[in-house]
Amino acid sequence: PQFSAIKIAGERAYDLARDGETVEIPAREIEIGRLDIIEHSADKTVFEVECGKGTYVRSLARDMGRDLGCFGHIAELRRVEVEPFTPDDFVTVAELEAARFGGKAEAVQDESEAPVDFSAIDALLVETAAALDCLPQVAVSDDAATKIRLGNPVIIRGRDAPVEAEEACATARGRLVAIGAIEQGMFKPKRVFAG
Repeated sequence: PQFSAIKIAGERAYDLARDGETVEIPAREIEIGRLDIIEHSADKTVFEVECGKGTYVRSLARDMGRDLGCFGHIAELRRVEVEPFTPDDFVTVAELEAARFGGKAEAVQDESEAPVDFSAIDALLVETAAALDCLPQVAVSDDAATKIRLGNPVIIRGRDAPVEAEEACATARGRLVAIGAIEQGMFKPKRVFAG
């Protein structure tokens, strides 16, 4: 799709599209582990797909429609699992609203007067590093974490340290410090997080 995070000549496709440029995004291989048709009629097909990262399901529907000689588009899209999370880890908006007021969301008439229960909300959250478990993790010292949080690159040491990675996480004492790239044995932060 035009509004994609894929890089074209070093720039994100969505940035180019927002600037009014039409870009040709080259086809690439994707991983489809499973595609099950749940329901099918003359004008609608409901399917479930198990796919690898970087798969654009909307593009998949468009391409399937084109191959069948018709138009294909997504009317409803629901992600039911994202590794390492399962549906048991998901939280609904209703659960968040209930947690916001200590389980008493229905009884609160004026939200401005009700104290927010942050501990109940925190209990529903996971560590940010857990959500980024798919990226290489690099443990750094407290001193290196300070440098990274100031936007400075640091040398990555250790036998198991990756030499190159387009995206990686730096952690200190198990807490996320930054997301960045590893180039020639150096971690270069792109997004940093407060200690």
